[in-house]
Amino acid sequence: MSFDLSARLAQQQAQHLYRQRPLLESPQGAQVIVDGKTYIAFCSNDYLGLANHPQLVSALHAGARRYGVGGGASHLVIGHSQAHHQLEEALAQLTQRPRALLFSTGYMANLAAITALVGKTDSLLHDRLNHASLLDAGILAGVRFSRYLHNDMQSLAQRLSKAQGNTLVVTDGVFSMDGDLANLPEITKLSKAHGAWCMVDDAHGLGVLGAQGGGCVEHFGLGLADVPVLVGTLGKAFGSSGAFIAGSEELIEYMIQFARPYIYTTSQSPAIACATLESLKISQAEPWRREHLKALVKQFREAILAADIPLLDSPTPIQPIIVGDSSKAMQLAAKLREQGLIVSAIRPPTVAQGSARLRITLTAAHTTAHVEQLTTALICTWQEILRES
Repeated sequence: MSFDLSARLAQQQAQHLYRQRPLLESPQGAQVIVDGKTYIAFCSNDYLGLANHPQLVSALHAGARRYGVGGGASHLVIGHSQAHHQLEEALAQLTQRPRALLFSTGYMANLAAITALVGKTDSLLHDRLNHASLLDAGILAGVRFSRYLHNDMQSLAQRLSKAQGNTLVVTDGVFSMDGDLANLPEITKLSKAHGAWCMVDDAHGLGVLGAQGGGCVEHFGLGLADVPVLVGTLGKAFGSSGAFIAGSEELIEYMIQFARPYIYTTSQSPAIACATLESLKISQAEPWRREHLKALVKQFREAILAADIPLLDSPTPIQPIIVGDSSKAMQLAAKLREQGLIVSAIRPPTVAQGSARLRITLTAAHTTAHVEQLTTALICTWQEILRES
């Protein structure tokens, strides 16, 4: 008996689900070089346009000169540098929480939080559209696992009434494929009423939402008592890499003692922590980035909705256009690429069967002219594809 890998790969290609990696040959930005050609990119999560900011580049260089490149060891051995510590303090301040704990990736942070907090005798309640890392964490925790209908409070209430043991309600803050916001005011109210904790993965909200860029929790005016466990990532709006868990003093000390993905891994490069510290400063000092981004979202939505193209109801930089068929989604993305525009075609299993889509992301690095070029090309291409079908 052998692994039949070729048949599985052929099946992916036949179903228009085969994935290939574009080769980026330039820094992230509104304009990029991919596979040797120049494009305007509408597929990056660099929402505030900071990934190639010269101050971040300088801070990274200065951090490498001071601390070297590698973390060298786990945080609990000798890998917890002053730069890491200062970044944790700055993240705690941003999220208005007593403590924050730094991780190398968002996937690790979600695995750490869930596997440390709940086990076989407990209950974990998930929004049906939660990120894959949250789902994988539930599986690894071996916990009683239930998924409520997307943003459906009646569905959540029913599951909360049946929950046993310690109960953790987990939701994305901004849903990465639909761009909509979790109904956090109601989720937190229901959670508290049933004695459950609420955990929010705010990967796509942090830096973008809230007056200070504090994310969904700030946007809704919620606090530590409402959302005891907050996860954020640093590789999206803040333009660097890594992630964190923010919460009470007790929560963070608990994670240090019991979160295996934290205990058993080398710390991230301290130079990255230095760059992220600079990114946080810029995001606070330049609120125009969030305002400009809001204006671009408004411009895009008005043009696309006026053309009667099926755009999901999203107030965030994530603007998904539902196509349905994976082949047509790929066709649309290919035709846009011919016009110098990169847009991602998202297909199952990332999204549900029959809901393949173009996932358009806007950033503060884009201009109104960039968005006008995109909407004009998109409307013409959409009409062309529809005529052909």
